[in-house]
Amino acid sequence: MMTANHIIPKTEIQIVGNSANFKSHLNEIYSKNGISIYELNITAVQPEIPGPITVKWKIPAHNIKGIWKPTTDFAKRIQADWELKPMESRISIDSPIISLFGNNDENRHTFACSNAINKLELDAVIREEDDCFYCHITMFAERHSKLNHFNVQIRIDSEEKHFSEAIREVSTWWESFENLTPAFVPEIAQTPLYSTWYQFHQDLEEDALVEECKLAYSLGYRTIVIDDGWQTNDNNRGYDYTGDWNPDRLSKTKEFVNRVHETGMKVGFWYSVPFCGKKSEAYKRFKGKFLTENHRWAPVFDPRYPEVRNYLINIYKTALVDWNLDGFKLDFIDDFKLYPDTLRDKNDEMDYHSINEAVDRLLMDVMYTLRNINPDVFIEFRQKYTGPAMRKYGNMFRAFDCPGDGVMNRVRIADIKMLAGNTAVHSDMITWHNDEKLEVAALQLVNTLFGVPQISVMLRNVPENHLKMIKFYTNYWNSNKDTITTGHFIPSRPLANYPLNQVSKNGNLIMGVFDDHVVQISEMADVIDIINGKLTTSVVIKSMLDLGQYSVTISNCMGKVISRYNSTLSEGLYEVETPACGLIQFKKI
Repeated sequence: MMTANHIIPKTEIQIVGNSANFKSHLNEIYSKNGISIYELNITAVQPEIPGPITVKWKIPAHNIKGIWKPTTDFAKRIQADWELKPMESRISIDSPIISLFGNNDENRHTFACSNAINKLELDAVIREEDDCFYCHITMFAERHSKLNHFNVQIRIDSEEKHFSEAIREVSTWWESFENLTPAFVPEIAQTPLYSTWYQFHQDLEEDALVEECKLAYSLGYRTIVIDDGWQTNDNNRGYDYTGDWNPDRLSKTKEFVNRVHETGMKVGFWYSVPFCGKKSEAYKRFKGKFLTENHRWAPVFDPRYPEVRNYLINIYKTALVDWNLDGFKLDFIDDFKLYPDTLRDKNDEMDYHSINEAVDRLLMDVMYTLRNINPDVFIEFRQKYTGPAMRKYGNMFRAFDCPGDGVMNRVRIADIKMLAGNTAVHSDMITWHNDEKLEVAALQLVNTLFGVPQISVMLRNVPENHLKMIKFYTNYWNSNKDTITTGHFIPSRPLANYPLNQVSKNGNLIMGVFDDHVVQISEMADVIDIINGKLTTSVVIKSMLDLGQYSVTISNCMGKVISRYNSTLSEGLYEVETPACGLIQFKKI
């Protein structure tokens, strides 16, 4: 066992693990304003398969309220060293970052690793014996090929600032690495989207889809994703027929796509990338070239075989060219992983030993191939495969499935958005019962407004007042798209599920209050919009500045103006009566 130490102020870093064949060197390559970057170099006398190597340190538990990880949803509480497993990060799961935040949302200690491809284990847990947080990053927890050199950087940020700022700066740091350069984001990726999944599932019918497209376009939507079902007449919600991707249900595919385009909508198709159903022809062809045949859904392709990768790439290329698609929803990427029955060693037909590196090659080749045909092609990935490596191949990230759960949608949008840079961040598709009360249905939509809204309801069946609500807030989003998608985003109170969000740009300030909290305005703005994202009708505003005189417009969730008046916003508290899920708009006079 080798052990090396490196001391930085109030922090001792240890490197533990592996054999005497490996030597490690940890060098501080940057130190400024509470931010340190370390470079870890590991070399071997002789090439060898490395065992786990852990970089670990501890910090005092001073003013730490919770722990932010990329996909912990509602579970941002402090965890003890005797509970739960460490977080896993790899190319298609999470991101190698953890942020410890304080009682006023300030950053206390944020650490990240530059290796976003290979499997890492990370954690920050409190030990009750000394009231310290023990942080670690473990590399090579998954079997690796022989190596004689390995290099990685670790960034530790203890500067006092809003925790979201610390997280955003890590995202920018990742972008600086050549192997993590994000993909181009076309305009179409930043437009509201209609999905077929929650209302159609696999029961897709061409005429009904075209009529829904016409309605969706009139409400402000510009893209439709045809989800699972277009490729099969099987309605069992399984994956037995995946792998061939013949359009059995929407058999006149090009004609159908043309009909969608005539409505003004762009169109993308869903694919479950790793799965090869046992009833497909592809299963017979690729027998023996699967990571597992014991997956609960279907056998999983092994991307270490170039024949497998070329087959998958050609499927998407052919669909793009032959059907004139505008984009793809590439699903289940996280199922490319090591299984108990996966072949561990590289054979003569493989060109990669590492599954993660083979996935990197597959998705890079997919993106390059499709963009060479259509530079504006959109590619959507969903949580958890929304990390820095996935930004290389996809230009749309979507919150993980949470049907009917507006709060979870809001939380997931915020968590993705802090790390996503300019990559489009979409909500999960919103859905609700047709008989739902208008304002309760509106909760689903207003909770998505700090991301790009996706909707999945049968528009031809929803009540007229629901359609007015959808149109009002979708048009509001479209009118404010630049601010929402490129402005400075601040989500507040992560342990309370971000009840306050705001985004600002060029004198425009949009704020959302989703529980009975005080909305604090602490910056000058020409336009201030406050979304009352709750059912109570009192919005309490605390102005920290003398902001001046504004015209005030208050609207309900269908856009009907309830009142208009002029008001001076001086420093102090104000209570504004606002309809449930309504909107307050201040415009500087």
